[in-house]
Amino acid sequence: MNLSRVDLNLLVYLDVLLREKNVTRAAEQLGITQPALSNGLRRLRELFGDPLLVRTSEGMTPTERANELQPQVRGILASVEKAVLPVAEFDAKSSSRVFRIMATDYAESTLLAPLLNKLRDEAPEITLDILTPSDVSFQDLEQGKIDMAINRFDQLPQSFHQATVWRDSFSCLMSADNPVLENFDLDAYLQANHIWVSKTGMGVGRGMNTKDPQRLGWVDEALAESGHTRRIRLFTRHYQVAALLAGQPDLIATLPTQVARLHAEDSRLAIRKPPFMIIPIELKIAWSPLLQHDPGHIWLRREIVDLGQRIIQDTPNR
Repeated sequence: MNLSRVDLNLLVYLDVLLREKNVTRAAEQLGITQPALSNGLRRLRELFGDPLLVRTSEGMTPTERANELQPQVRGILASVEKAVLPVAEFDAKSSSRVFRIMATDYAESTLLAPLLNKLRDEAPEITLDILTPSDVSFQDLEQGKIDMAINRFDQLPQSFHQATVWRDSFSCLMSADNPVLENFDLDAYLQANHIWVSKTGMGVGRGMNTKDPQRLGWVDEALAESGHTRRIRLFTRHYQVAALLAGQPDLIATLPTQVARLHAEDSRLAIRKPPFMIIPIELKIAWSPLLQHDPGHIWLRREIVDLGQRIIQDTPNR
């Protein structure tokens, strides 16, 4: 095949078609007519010798060949965009850019306030739009519809870029009147009532089952390794709700240390190290390859990583 005869616009068409899986929506996004895009799809099928998208009961479904092509096409277009766009320095002081960030309330409550303090001095006109994991999908992140996700990820698509913000230990937060404080050992921990909290994935959450420690996460997996289980009385997906309810005299919330430290000055609450080993968690930033070379994006993610490392270094008794 003579590459000089390949129309680069066809790859743009293919990228949008595979993203939207709908000719009408793809044409609208590209700003062309539906017949023009249908003609482009015909030419793409001839170019690759494959139907690429076929009609099924679920709509337009990509073929196996199309799924193989999608990351390659996206990478080609990202490289072309990088080559043709002028390289400009990002001026944080004058920028009025809006950054859309998906973050759990763990990341939001521990990182957002110090980040805003930093932006107030260095980038006073920048706006942050924070979305929850239930608001977005990995597809939204991959397509660059949001700038980045800050979360603890069990796994990420290989095409994503990522950086570590910090590694966080766990702490137990409870009422200062909780009787377990008299002798806070493993037996006391197991006899107490507990608040479970986590929200790691993206999308709609699922109901929990106390009989499934692997789905319950880090704390319960650590206990299960030594043959123990805790008595969970409440499941929540919100760390600040867990911290609030930990003020009740008979409940313990085992939380990432950075969340527990937010309440260090509250005399009504006590913070203790867990009486067993829990593997630290890793808070990460993830972003699309489409934004890898964006100067503003580079600036913000460096600011967040640097800030995260300073916060960890300043945390006492780690």
